Amino acid sequence: MKIVGVAACTSGIAHTYIAKQKIETAAKELGHEVHIETQGTIGTESELTEAAIQAADVVIIAADIKIGGRDRFEGKRIVEIPTSMVIKAPKRLLETIEEKLNQG
Repeated sequence: MKIVGVAACTSGIAHTYIAKQKIETAAKELGHEVHIETQGTIGTESELTEAAIQAADVVIIAADIKIGGRDRFEGKRIVEIPTSMVIKAPKRLLETIEEKLNQG
């Protein structure tokens, strides 16, 4: 599965980067390709390319705030989840997404 996403929290610091790391680690352990952009107080980092977005099977928005550039994901399957849920159970999140994608 090819995954792209955005991580963003209210302060734009701790939970943003923890969520990114948790998704990336879980995805790699499960054999998925992943690229997560962060949006925070220092701006956007690891910005997603149009090619990565187009190739993605799913977009994960792990955010506690409104993210910028959401229109880039039009027509893609989007999963929105608070950063705290990603931090607590990243593998379960990815397994659930995988199950849903395989169903239809």
